[in-house]
Amino acid sequence: MFKGMMNRACEWSHLVFDELHYIWECKKTQNVVNTVLLVFFVLLLGVIELKRNSILPAGFLPDLPTNPFYAVYLTFSLLLVVEVINLIFVVPASVSRSVGKQLEILILYFLRNAFKELIHFTEPIRLTGHIEPLLRIGAYGLGALLIFICVSYYYRQQLKRQKSQAEGIRIFHFVGAKKAVGLMLLLVFLILGGYNGVAVIRGFEGVEFFAEFFTILVFSDILLVLISQPFFPRFNDIFRNSGYAVATLLMRLSMTGSGYIDVVIGVGAALFALLLAYAYRKNVQALR
Repeated sequence: MFKGMMNRACEWSHLVFDELHYIWECKKTQNVVNTVLLVFFVLLLGVIELKRNSILPAGFLPDLPTNPFYAVYLTFSLLLVVEVINLIFVVPASVSRSVGKQLEILILYFLRNAFKELIHFTEPIRLTGHIEPLLRIGAYGLGALLIFICVSYYYRQQLKRQKSQAEGIRIFHFVGAKKAVGLMLLLVFLILGGYNGVAVIRGFEGVEFFAEFFTILVFSDILLVLISQPFFPRFNDIFRNSGYAVATLLMRLSMTGSGYIDVVIGVGAALFALLLAYAYRKNVQALR
């Protein structure tokens, strides 16, 4: 009876997750997403310019900043939200791909922070008196570049597993469990997004969305390690999956750093993931 319930739960998670994934990945949805990003940026930039030139009615959108570079920063924030959704749908594919997607999000996070530093400049941009923001822009840009290089080599270290028919049944249940985790992450994403949306409308402080979501990813990665252990009990698999959870933790910590330490931790997380993937690949090849 218990086994039958588990099979039905597994089939349900496959059905629901795959349907949501199909809706998100279809060309029509992606076209809508891309259009929303473009329209959001153009409209926001236009409204900021109108307010900056005192064309808008007094009291209209009082909390809207007048620096046009905020439009770039907020648009990149929206792009990061889109990438978080992509990450959720990558979770059931493999732990390694999930970590790779998290590193890609960290790259965009650093680039967003680089654009955020532009709000300290006036228009037209002048360097005088803005050396510190310029250095931070350089640090975030260099950090994003180094992580991008690490990610490029990281994907080259991944191995394809050879699956037998018996393993195919195990993999079906394993992926079903991971899709259930993905559905939980999607629910958390909606809750965090909804809470921040209400905070913006009612004027109270919301949560730091990306930092909070990466904190949840740390726990979800540990959950995936525990789920994968019965399916892949070998020590090297457990070590790899646990190590990737450490990489996620480092990425989360990089989002809380100040000064330049956040860039150092972020690049360190990318290097750690790359070396772990390389060591795992060499270990598996040596055992064959």
